[in-house]
Amino acid sequence: MSASTRTDPLPGGNAGMASQYLEIRDLTVSFGGFKANSGVDMTLLQGDLRFLIGPNGAGKTTLVDAITGLVPATGSVNKSGVELLGKKSHQIARLGVGRTFQTASVFENLSVLQNLDIAAGAGRSVMSLLRWRKAVPEQVEEALETIGLTALRDKQAGSLPHGQKQWLEIGMLLVQDADVLLLDEPVAGMSHDEREETGQLLRRVGAERTVVVVEHDMDFMRAFATSVTVLAGGRVLAEGSVAEVQADPRVQEVYLGTTAAGEAVPVSPGIAIESEEN
Repeated sequence: MSASTRTDPLPGGNAGMASQYLEIRDLTVSFGGFKANSGVDMTLLQGDLRFLIGPNGAGKTTLVDAITGLVPATGSVNKSGVELLGKKSHQIARLGVGRTFQTASVFENLSVLQNLDIAAGAGRSVMSLLRWRKAVPEQVEEALETIGLTALRDKQAGSLPHGQKQWLEIGMLLVQDADVLLLDEPVAGMSHDEREETGQLLRRVGAERTVVVVEHDMDFMRAFATSVTVLAGGRVLAEGSVAEVQADPRVQEVYLGTTAAGEAVPVSPGIAIESEEN
């Protein structure tokens, strides 16, 4: 079965198939004498919805910054045979690696449709991007449907609720043909219903792409992850399915006492809720 016919991501992704991948080897990020990441090894395959978790200061966002060229790093980040380390951020984006931030970056004074059109129109003039067209590009129509904003296509982006802004930003990556998506806490500040809809969106896009979700919401992780990587002290502590990670004594130890009040709050065997702080 091809990736395009799947409805959900699968544990392990498309191993053994002609698909996209991101292979991270011995990745190290240093700030002065401090190593924010040290010797990180990860293999991310198309079709695997990977969650990246860990206590505050574990190096999760720094790892994403290194992959996308925002901070210098040593080691290797190989995207389907192309080395990313050493390239500029815009070059990495053009190679199909997209990311979101905790605060959505959209053009708030433009409509949902215009935001997607601009994202899809790299290389065109600003005036041509904003000009009314008789037909909407197919890739934009598909993105509108995928992110669930077809009915709001003419609504000003700045007036959207927080969750819908996040969905729009994901749509802007989709129309740029990003096949590796790195999402930094996409459900932070969302309502329960928004979190559920976001999870379903990640399943839709994750079946055909490599998706990494940096997350603090453990309930959300348990509901939607097909695999999990745990970082602690800038290193990979554990990796596997949700059940495997939760049962790992090292993960249980790291997560004790990481709530805002300094006390563990067990919500299921083996893992405590993390603080929402960074």
